[in-house]
Amino acid sequence: MTAATATAVPRGLVAGLTRDQRRLLAGGVLLGSAGVVSTLVQPKLVARLIEAAGRHEPVAALVALLAVLFVADAVLSATQGCLIGRAGENIVREARVRLSGRVLRADLAYLDSQRQGDVHTRLVGDTALMKIALTQSLAQILLNGLIVVGGTVMMALIDVWLLLVTVGCLGVASVASVGVARGLRKAALVNRADTGEFGADLQRVLAALPTVKAAGAEGREEDRLAALADRVRRSGNRVTVLNALFSPVLNVGLQVSLAAVMGIGMARVATGSLGVADFTAFTMYLFYLVSPLVLVFLSVGTYQQGRAAVQRVDELAGIPQEDAPPPRGAAAPAAPKDGDGPPAGGAVHEGGHPAVEFRDVGFGYGDRPVLEAVSFTVPRRGLTALVGVSGAGKTTVFQLIERFYRPGRGSVVLDGKDIAYLSPAEFRGRVGYVQQDSAAMRGTVRENIVYAAPDATEADIAEAVELAGLGDVVAALPDGLDTRLGDQGTGLSGGQRQRLCVARALLQKPAVILLDEATAHLDSEAEAALRDSLRRIARRCAVVAIAHRISTVAEADRIVVLDGGRVRAVGTHRQLIREDDLYRRLAAAQFADGARAASPGEDVSGAPVALPAAGVAG
Repeated sequence: MTAATATAVPRGLVAGLTRDQRRLLAGGVLLGSAGVVSTLVQPKLVARLIEAAGRHEPVAALVALLAVLFVADAVLSATQGCLIGRAGENIVREARVRLSGRVLRADLAYLDSQRQGDVHTRLVGDTALMKIALTQSLAQILLNGLIVVGGTVMMALIDVWLLLVTVGCLGVASVASVGVARGLRKAALVNRADTGEFGADLQRVLAALPTVKAAGAEGREEDRLAALADRVRRSGNRVTVLNALFSPVLNVGLQVSLAAVMGIGMARVATGSLGVADFTAFTMYLFYLVSPLVLVFLSVGTYQQGRAAVQRVDELAGIPQEDAPPPRGAAAPAAPKDGDGPPAGGAVHEGGHPAVEFRDVGFGYGDRPVLEAVSFTVPRRGLTALVGVSGAGKTTVFQLIERFYRPGRGSVVLDGKDIAYLSPAEFRGRVGYVQQDSAAMRGTVRENIVYAAPDATEADIAEAVELAGLGDVVAALPDGLDTRLGDQGTGLSGGQRQRLCVARALLQKPAVILLDEATAHLDSEAEAALRDSLRRIARRCAVVAIAHRISTVAEADRIVVLDGGRVRAVGTHRQLIREDDLYRRLAAAQFADGARAASPGEDVSGAPVALPAAGVAG
């Protein structure tokens, strides 16, 4: 195994990016080659200087030429290093940009199975280590490798026998160094994996820090992190030991070589078989080889560590992406046949297709089925509610509409088009999604609201804020819309963050808005305000809401009841209270609490309803 093979860039993303920088790399190679020539000429000029001085000839021109070569060598080496370093920085920049893009567009089902901290470590830590390998290490290997090769050739031209002695002594040390390099790469790969594990667990703890504190688990988590840190230390120590062996192993060979050359060379000079000038030049070349040879092997060792990072980066580059739409001309999904009627839960809708259709959809997480033969429609206007016991598949329905996951069978249709045949931009631009956990981010309130519509006008922002019931909140903030929030929207209450996310979804002006427990963190007054907003919003587009509060569900135009991963019933609140036992049980518990505040014979929305005697507790 040679230095060239040891430093070969693995095939993949990094190799492709390296090819993209071939102009800078080629320029660096040319300048480095010129610098090497300048370096290698110097000992020959010194030999001629010695010979000229011995013959009492003028040496001023030779001295001046040597000075020029010294300066040229420095300039060429510095410029070469800048070009190679710039190419390396470009490679790392492009790697980070492309990896970030691939992670952002990754298949969510696959990404959820990965440790997020390890993904972060690969994007930040491994690319940083890769930068060191691809800039400093490769530059040193290239420049000093050329000096070693050129110096060896010049030494062969002076005296082959002395060169053989040198190579023999260095050969043993080189073989040992290459063996250390192989072990170093393996140890570095383990160390990077251990570092990724530590980063992943640290991120897990930080993301749930309030829970950790509330559970009094700081000590246990500290011990767990300490154990992972110990693993990183142990693998890091192995890397340190192997890295530290490079210089001693190589220095022994160099010292033995130098001693042998000096002894044999001086003996040959004494016998007259080797001239003093040639011996001086040979010795200079040997001294010229000492530092570059050490740097080459040290750089190989550093690169072996970086190569482990390159491997992890290339693995991340292979993360599965969200599928693109099928090529033009591919078969479209089959439409329902005449006479089949609408899917279960079908309804008359105004003009064209329903906003959303589920056609015999089945889905599961691994071997655990969640939805089975689910079919229903969502009209283009109005509020449609999804209800059911915990685990019935309500949130999964939303995730399938957003194509975060793909159904195992059947199809999800948006405005008459199977979303499997659409690009993410095509269908997500038509769907606004408000998550259950109210995902707000660091930045200003304005930046959070316009996140999905960065070109929105002030009038559009004001309308979305008012529709979401956020107007009074914004007015009370110290800097209004320009008030800065912390991570996860720190600075707003849970209910305020919920309304902010509703405003963000509204600003997209979508055809469908998905609200996952949108009223979960609201007090009664805020919930009433949001219900009023939903009524106004539902006159303009389809609103699909998951809600446990019957006060929200009761006002829905249509309610889809999920049970055991299937559609159990579809209807209005009054219809389902009369006709479906499960819905009646779901409503009963909340009606019992609501009865304290509502008049007899009224539901919690204030609408009169006839309830079966067995339907409501209390």
